Amino acid sequence: MTETTTFTPSGDPEGIERPAAAVLPFPRKKKTDPDPAPSGAGVVKPGEWEAELPYTDDPEADGLTDGAPVDPPREVYPPSAAEWMQERDKNRLPVLPDWVKLPDQRAAVRKWAVRHYSAVVGYHAVRLPLVYTPKICLYAPRGAWRWSTATGRWVFDAEGKTLRLAAVAAEDAAEYLKLSRQRNDRVRLRGIVAAIASMVGLAAALTLYVMAPSWLLLLAIAALTTTLGVVGAPADRPLIDMAKVTFRKRRLSSDIVIRAHEVAGLTSKDQTVAFPRPIGRDGDGWRVVVDLPYGKTFEDAMKAHGRLASGMDIAPTQLFLDKDETSGRRVSYWIADRDPLAVPSGKSPLLGATRVDFWKPFPWGVDERGNPVMASMLWLSLLVGAVPRQGKTFSARTIALAAALDPYVRLYVFDGKASPDWRTFAKVAHRIGFGIVPKNGMDPVQHLLTSLRELKADVEDRYHRLSELPLHVCPEGKLTPEISRDKKLNMPLTLFVVDEVQEYLTHPEHGKEILSLMVYLARVAPAVGVSVMTATQKPDDKACPSELRDQHQARFALRVGAYQVSDTILGAGSYSEGLDASKLLKSHKGVGLLKGMSDDSGIVRTYLADGRDADRILTRAAALREAEGTLSGDAVGEAPAPEVSATILDDVAAVLGKGEAKVWSETIVDRLADLRPETYGPWAELEAKPKAEALTAALKPYGISTGQISRRIDGEQVNKRGIKRDDIATAITQRNQNRDAG
Repeated sequence: MTETTTFTPSGDPEGIERPAAAVLPFPRKKKTDPDPAPSGAGVVKPGEWEAELPYTDDPEADGLTDGAPVDPPREVYPPSAAEWMQERDKNRLPVLPDWVKLPDQRAAVRKWAVRHYSAVVGYHAVRLPLVYTPKICLYAPRGAWRWSTATGRWVFDAEGKTLRLAAVAAEDAAEYLKLSRQRNDRVRLRGIVAAIASMVGLAAALTLYVMAPSWLLLLAIAALTTTLGVVGAPADRPLIDMAKVTFRKRRLSSDIVIRAHEVAGLTSKDQTVAFPRPIGRDGDGWRVVVDLPYGKTFEDAMKAHGRLASGMDIAPTQLFLDKDETSGRRVSYWIADRDPLAVPSGKSPLLGATRVDFWKPFPWGVDERGNPVMASMLWLSLLVGAVPRQGKTFSARTIALAAALDPYVRLYVFDGKASPDWRTFAKVAHRIGFGIVPKNGMDPVQHLLTSLRELKADVEDRYHRLSELPLHVCPEGKLTPEISRDKKLNMPLTLFVVDEVQEYLTHPEHGKEILSLMVYLARVAPAVGVSVMTATQKPDDKACPSELRDQHQARFALRVGAYQVSDTILGAGSYSEGLDASKLLKSHKGVGLLKGMSDDSGIVRTYLADGRDADRILTRAAALREAEGTLSGDAVGEAPAPEVSATILDDVAAVLGKGEAKVWSETIVDRLADLRPETYGPWAELEAKPKAEALTAALKPYGISTGQISRRIDGEQVNKRGIKRDDIATAITQRNQNRDAG
């Protein structure tokens, strides 16, 4: 029998499938969509891409000196007339509002009008016989007395009495006689008018009583009684109730705005603000654009936020500032009719979603104007911080729910407080753990540690494999949607979630290693599609060290106790930029300041998905993953075995025979089962392919990959996956060096 052995790296491209944001003094900037996910270039047939590389041997390059520019500087030409006109068109206000032009908005306005006025009519219809009629009967006698008294004062010129008495007191006989003559003339004329009106009214009443039908008589009596009831109603208890709560709303004028800037110290008698556009309504509020005096900036207006609100006689929660990029002194104010942050954003749209593409932005909430805010976890890590009971967990969970609805996203979920908020993620999570206390034979801290090691090895492996893939598969050496969804490559988008992370970081035995691993993942892993999201109610240096916080590119701060804590979450200098989560109110649940997810910072009122909604979404997500064949790990009972990982390297080295440089994985498993039946026995009972996969998964955290080993046995060439002795020796050496260094 003769046999030859060859080793093919696991990065062999053959066979790869490529399937088809007192209160918020901060700016509200225009939201922009995040950068689109990278996409592959045009597909080139294998074997052709090397031939299409450009020829770079330029004979003329010999005369160039170091540092010379590759291309000469280009002359900058002014924009064409067409480009200039297009830019001017962007600033033109629309002739008709969108609800008049757009059919969907017209339908929305029509539905609102029907709902509103039907509710108003129904409200008053119910109260007419039960409330309004008794009030009218009660107030009508008072109204009749008020009317008769007012009529008598008019007829007898009671309003001139004070003037006549003043003339008497001054002993001015001429003035008194003049006023008396005028009074007599008025009383005579008014008495005649009153007498004629009384006779006409009495005649009309007798005519209605004798000749008019009964319904008309009753209608006249009801109208007269209602009129007298309205006249007799007290000022503090109106006759008609309000069917709709009205909020304090003022019509904003230029005088009010100028006064606000004066009391805020932004203007003086010699310098005032200018209005480049008229003040007008903008949604549920007012839009005001002003040019501050020369020398004043947007930052000055931000610092005077509270005084500006006081000068406009509104709450600070109703005033929002926008920066104008065209001028440092131009500021745009949006003055809301009421506090918009106390208005719930509503249920999450994920309730109606069948699936989510995690490569694209997904709905996370709305801003203070009610405009949608889209979130994206690509290429970044996110830190969420808040005091308890402000919606921190629900805000983070909405992102994890979106990831769950993408069947090609791998989820790691760990909750340091073992609350019920994350329990239902057991349906879909690859790795999941709760609390820090061992229960039912499993230590959640050890499980987290094993998962972190597993994920670190996966991240390191991804960097190597992405750099080795050919250009027609991985054009820029970066993860693409096609690569992440290829099950053979096994590099899916991954979201690693740790709620109440301070519970793990302060663990007396494993806290330091957990911190080190999480710092590594938050810093390095997002570039290969592994995003990290941590949430904490204690973002101080002791519970959540700055070395971990500083690795998060995106920050989300809900209400906190002090501006220093807000700066800790959002990053140093955020307070000077006007971002202060300590000024959020208790009523602002689920509302926070978002920084770093895009170029802009702003408010996010996150959507709500309570426990029942989360269960519905995750049930749908589990069915979707089962249909796609992407359920894995803890979700299907494939939990890692920590005791195997601790000795696997030594055990594999012990079963390798002398002179064996490369051995098939299933052969190694059989030998391990003979060495330690109680540990490796279940592996040996598996079929050939699962047996090899079990060994591959156990060795992966140590950076050992398997590849094809070809052997010729009795004239036939057999290919199976296996390992190399050199890789085992290298991993053992590295492990021992790490122990010595520790």
